[in-house]
Amino acid sequence: MLKFEHVTKRYPNGHMAVKDLNFEIAAGEILVLIGPSGCGKTTTMKMINRLIEHTSGNILIQGKDVNLQNPDKLRRNVGYVIQQVGLFPHYTIEDNIGLIPQLKGWDKKRKHQKVQDMLRLVGLDPEIYASRYPKQLSGGQQQRVGVARALAGEPDIILMDEPFGALDPITREQLQDELLRLQKEVKKTIVFVTHDMDEALKLGDKIAIMKDGELVQLDSPERILSQPANVFVEDFIGKNRIFQNPEYIPVHSVMRDNPSLTLPDRNLGKALTYMRQKKIDTLLVCDSSNKLMGIASAYDVVAGLDHHETIGEVTHPPAIVLEETATAKEALLLIGEAPYGIIPVVDHEGIIKGVVTRSSLLTAFTAQWSDGQKEAGA
Repeated sequence: MLKFEHVTKRYPNGHMAVKDLNFEIAAGEILVLIGPSGCGKTTTMKMINRLIEHTSGNILIQGKDVNLQNPDKLRRNVGYVIQQVGLFPHYTIEDNIGLIPQLKGWDKKRKHQKVQDMLRLVGLDPEIYASRYPKQLSGGQQQRVGVARALAGEPDIILMDEPFGALDPITREQLQDELLRLQKEVKKTIVFVTHDMDEALKLGDKIAIMKDGELVQLDSPERILSQPANVFVEDFIGKNRIFQNPEYIPVHSVMRDNPSLTLPDRNLGKALTYMRQKKIDTLLVCDSSNKLMGIASAYDVVAGLDHHETIGEVTHPPAIVLEETATAKEALLLIGEAPYGIIPVVDHEGIIKGVVTRSSLLTAFTAQWSDGQKEAGA
C-alpha cells in the first residue's frame, strides 16, 4: 500500500534529514514513526503528501509514484491530522469536516450525509455539534473533529502528526482507544508520528524507530520489545518498559540457566548430601543427554532413604514445563501452580535449558524495578 524505495531528503545546506529509507506497509496497517527529536520522523511523514519534497528515491501509494501526481489532488486523497487540530475558527464543524468533499466536487446532499456519518463515527451527535464552531468544543472534541475531517474525503491513507500530544493524559488515552475502535471499522492505512513509546506500543501494528535520519528497526511491537535490533533501540524503549510487558519477555530472561541436575541412578544418600552442599531443595532428574525425566525434592529423598536406593525411584514427572520459546508472562501465570515452586524450561526435544523459580522471577523483576528507580532519581 505504502512503499519507500531508497528515499533521501537532503537540504541545500547539505544536511541529510532522511537517509536511504526502504520500507513497505500493507493496506489497513498503522505504522508508528518514533525516535529522538530531529531523527527525521516528521520529515518522513510529510514527504508522503509532498508537504516536503524528497530529494531522491520513490514513494509509492497503491503503486503510484507521488511525484507523478498533482500535489493538490494528492493531498485531497491523503487525510492529515496534526497536534494543533487546524480547524478553521470561522467555519462551523460541518463546514470544517465537509471541506475536502467540497473541494472534490461532491454534491451538497452527499457532503451533508458524509459529515453526519463522520460525526457519528467519532462519537459526536451531529444534531448537537454540526452547527457549532471550534471554540465551542473542548480540546478532545476538536481533535475528534480533526479525525472526522481527515476521514471525510475517503482518503487512501491518513497521516497523523502527534495528534494527541497536546491533550491531558485521560483525554489522550480515550482518543487512543477511539482511534483503535475507528480503525476496526474503517481499516485505513495510517502513518502516525509520536514521541511517546507507550503510545507507539499501544497503537502500532508496526513501529519504525529512527535515529539521525535512518531507519534503525521496523517491526511489530512484540518484536521491538522482545528482540530490539541493537543497544540504541533497547535504551530508547527502556528496559523497564520491557518488564512492564511480560508477554514480550523471553523466558530465558527470568530463568536460571544452571539448574542442579542429576542422573536417575544416583544414590539417595549421596543425592541428599549434594543438595545440602548446594543449599537446594529440588533436583531435576535427567538422562545422559540432559533430557528431562522429572523432579525430586529433598522431602522425597529423605522419605525414601529407608525404602529406595536411587533418586530415580522417588522422582515425580514434572507437572508443569515451559518450552524455551515461552514468555515471562506464562511463567508468572504458572509459577503459583508449580509443585515445589519451580518450572523446568526445555527445548523442543525436552533437553533442559534452565529453570524458573519464584526467586529467579523476583530477582529479574526487582532488578528492573531498581534500575528504573535509579534512572528516575538520576
